[in-house]
Amino acid sequence: MTPPNRISTCHTGKFSTILNRSSRCLIFRHLSSLLLFPVFFLLTGPFPAHAQNAQEIVKAGFDYWRGETSFSVVKMTVHRPAWERVFSIRAWTKGQDRSLFHIIAPPRDKGNGTLKKGREMWMFNPKINRAIKIPPSMMSQAWMGSDFSNDDLVKSDSLIEDYTHRLAGAEVHEGKKVFIIESVPKPAAPVVWGMQRLKIREDHIVLEEIFFDEDLKPVKIMTAHQIETIDGRLFPRTWKMRKSDVRDEYTLMEYDELKFDIRISDSVFTLTSLKNPKMR
Repeated sequence: MTPPNRISTCHTGKFSTILNRSSRCLIFRHLSSLLLFPVFFLLTGPFPAHAQNAQEIVKAGFDYWRGETSFSVVKMTVHRPAWERVFSIRAWTKGQDRSLFHIIAPPRDKGNGTLKKGREMWMFNPKINRAIKIPPSMMSQAWMGSDFSNDDLVKSDSLIEDYTHRLAGAEVHEGKKVFIIESVPKPAAPVVWGMQRLKIREDHIVLEEIFFDEDLKPVKIMTAHQIETIDGRLFPRTWKMRKSDVRDEYTLMEYDELKFDIRISDSVFTLTSLKNPKMR
């Protein structure tokens, strides 16, 4: 679609005997603006200029995703053509940089936990009764054999801090505008993805996130499903992560319980709490 202010020519006809070329072009541009305005309005919407800033859109989406604090009980299903594994997980988050996850089922995995504070992350295995610090290079590795990485699970601020964002387009979903944003790593940023492409709806719901390798080929795709009101806000009840080239291998995360903006003590996000789930 060519924006109205870029039209530089107009057709000649009967108007040529009445109006000069400048006047004819002015009328044509005015009519074109009126005809194109409904489509342009639908895609850009009556939003303030600052709402078009890609960095702010991404940050608002992640703030909405996590809230100031959150508590959830999540069912995670790792699906493969020949088998499935199902976990039940309790999770706490606070701000953009603190997260704690504990597996509560099945029995053989019960007690395994993950803690993230700032840029540091630990995993606890009750069988060896030891918390192991995870280096940044392992943040992209699969969590408990799922299609979610350690970083995906905690939804850290790495995407906000380590990437440069730009608006790449817009579309409409259920009558709401959706921003398409491409995020590329900053120089020397400690990340593995060559690019991430997000679709974030105007009400801050992240609808899709595509992860690309260094050659800008898609590796995996996360999509949101079952958007409904949970704890007073619209939120996807189910998230699906799958490899971009395989349809029958995926991981589902389904919220059985979700609460936002509740009081959570800082003591929850400690190594002591990671090792002792019953403390909460």
